[in-house]
Amino acid sequence: MPVGPTTRRRQLGADLRRLRERTGLTLEEAGALVGISKATLSRYERKEGGVKWPAVDALCREYGATDAERTALVTLAKGARIQGWWRSLADSVPESMNLMLTLEDEAVSEDHYACMYVPGLLQTRAYAEAVHRASEMRCSEQEIGHMVDIRMKRQELLERAQPPHLWAVIDEAVARRAVGGRQVMRDQLSHLLEQADRPHVTVQVLPFAAGAHAAAVGSFVILGGPAPELDVVYVDIIGGGLFMEKPAELARYKLAFEYLRAQALDIERSAALLRQVSREL
Repeated sequence: MPVGPTTRRRQLGADLRRLRERTGLTLEEAGALVGISKATLSRYERKEGGVKWPAVDALCREYGATDAERTALVTLAKGARIQGWWRSLADSVPESMNLMLTLEDEAVSEDHYACMYVPGLLQTRAYAEAVHRASEMRCSEQEIGHMVDIRMKRQELLERAQPPHLWAVIDEAVARRAVGGRQVMRDQLSHLLEQADRPHVTVQVLPFAAGAHAAAVGSFVILGGPAPELDVVYVDIIGGGLFMEKPAELARYKLAFEYLRAQALDIERSAALLRQVSREL
């Protein structure tokens, strides 16, 4: 899978920090060597905003980087410009969604724990419309339609020649919550079962019988990057979302997801439960 612009920017920041720390230089000392401020270098390493490739080249030379390392980082700096498919939409994408769309477009895996709704990448249009109508009470039908169009467009990443692997652990409550009415929910469960048959999609159900579990705080997504240090956790909240990438945060959510997979029904029994719920609707 090709590495996208945001992943390149994040990789660049991580590598610049690694090289600086290898030399033992502080931010202020390193910045002074190449004529940039401590604040600017800190921003480079925090993966925020644009970078100037000549400064990256100069930093690499001061850090004693090999020619191969320097060439790789300069290439990253030159390519770190965000140009996603959503930039060409007639209507603008809400700012809170930009980073999520960018990271998802470049992910090699997605681990979802869903306790409220079916993950967006696995939703039918009718189900997605019902979800947006319930959660965006003040939006017009046109605005809801636009958001649903974005969600449907997102799903195209599962059709790529090299799609990310999507692993979804959904709470039994998700399957039993009749979003949009019985027929919409039957169609959604049927679609979920069809998607689960694909080699790059895994669906497990966490049954009520499992009792207390490792993610009682709510739904989350672990977006897997090309390298572990590029992984990000996304937690959806009212009015936006939280992104976490500190090692301790990542470790906590990854451990929680491992426990959830272990507590959930296996693939075959999960499918059987989904079929049973559909018959009961």
